[in-house]
Amino acid sequence: MSVAISFTLFASLLFLVLAWKERREELGRIVQQRLSESKGGEAQVFLWRERLQRGLKALLEASGFTSRLRARLERELSQADLSLRGEEFLLMELGFFCSGGWLGYAGIRSFLGAAVGAALGGLVPLFYLRYLRRQRLARFQSQLPDALSLMANTMRAGFGLLQAMDVVRREMPPPISQEFGRALTELGLGMGVEEALERLSHRVPSEDLDLAVTAVIIQRQVGGNLAEILDSIAATIRERVRLKGEIRALTAQGRISALIIGLLPLVLALILSLINPGYLLTLVYEPLGRLMLGLGAAGEIVGVLLLRKITEVEF
Repeated sequence: MSVAISFTLFASLLFLVLAWKERREELGRIVQQRLSESKGGEAQVFLWRERLQRGLKALLEASGFTSRLRARLERELSQADLSLRGEEFLLMELGFFCSGGWLGYAGIRSFLGAAVGAALGGLVPLFYLRYLRRQRLARFQSQLPDALSLMANTMRAGFGLLQAMDVVRREMPPPISQEFGRALTELGLGMGVEEALERLSHRVPSEDLDLAVTAVIIQRQVGGNLAEILDSIAATIRERVRLKGEIRALTAQGRISALIIGLLPLVLALILSLINPGYLLTLVYEPLGRLMLGLGAAGEIVGVLLLRKITEVEF
């Protein structure tokens, strides 16, 4: 059993390394490899990787991984600034899943430990993706008022909207400079201003950005002082950010309580499994024990969701 798990883990990690390395190559390097497909070994390696990715894509589509789900996953990867395709991220999921299962089985020598370890290992990439995405969106949100003020000042100096966006791209730090740079690249490829701004708003799920984009589009249609409009929006966003900070400070105790309540049973179960591996098996093998586990898990989930709902303030 452990040999099979180890082999699966090794194969998954090998595929992951190959996919990661391919995605990290420069565009010029990729073009050069495609142009030299008939020149020997290096091109053959590239072709082998391409065939591997096409085969994995076909396998995922056959298993129900539709283009809509792939587009959603790749959008979240883009929002987290991870240079991975959807298929490559699922390879990472598989690697962590197998690693967690192997570590769980090696730790307590039971299939229950392997199942728990595999489940926790499979959740690690998802949690990491959501964490990176949330952090990047928070940085974008905090940079947006300064970017709008910079655009307003640039337009007061006599420059147009595109020049103001280029100033943001050159002067502001990531991630806002990256997103404005993508919008300018799309404009340079012939896309309309309104369409490029709407695509920017679609890439970054931010209500404040939606407000700014809508204001710019309306101003281009009916006219008005865009610099003054952007200044007003920047002031509104700063006030919203200040209120959100105060609310997070006031609700910190409830959020910490929800985290502790959610993690405490898992930590206790892990400690008991390490001290006495057979202690919790009664709950798994006995019908009453399985019922108790189900009711306990349901109660934990309901309690965490209620606490999150109580501490979540919408405005």
